[in-house]
Formats: sequence, C-alpha cells, structure tokens
Amino acid sequence: MAATEIWHNPQCSKSRTAKAVLEETGSDYVERRYLDNPPSADEIRAALTKLGLEPWDITRTAEAQAKELGVAAWGRTPADRDRWIEALATHPRL
Repeated sequence: MAATEIWHNPQCSKSRTAKAVLEETGSDYVERRYLDNPPSADEIRAALTKLGLEPWDITRTAEAQAKELGVAAWGRTPADRDRWIEALATHPRL
C-alpha cells in the first residue's frame, strides 16, 4: 500500500494537527509542502474526488489573494468548478 501524501503548510495549525495525527498513529506518509510544490489542477481534481468535496469547500476565501480574485462572488455550480480548480492550482495559498 502506498504511503499517504499530506499537502502540508507548517504555518497552518490545521495542517500541523493533521500531520501530528499521522505521526501519533504511526501512519506511513509523505509530506508535500504545497506552497513550494503546488499540486496540478489534475491532482486537485483527484483529491476532491477522493474527499467528496468541491473546490469551494477547501478554498480559503479570506486570504488576500482570494479577495483580489473576488472568489466570494464566483458561482458554485458544476460549470464553475474548473475556474475554482485552476485558481487553486495557480494560487496554492488558497
């Protein structure tokens, strides 16, 4: 079985908590610092599918970049999905 990959940002408390849980449970994982090595749009699509989520569910809409892009006003329908995913791939802080 392949190791779990965690997309990690050491400055994020939720990310640190998730990593700590993996360590406490002895899980085999690979750390990917997504700000240094951002996931591609296809990787984001695959992760969303595994999680059963939509891109707007995982987007940090309070980030300065989100405000600059105006994501709060973006639609949240299947037709809007690719726009959100491309924004996540281009701006990994989101």
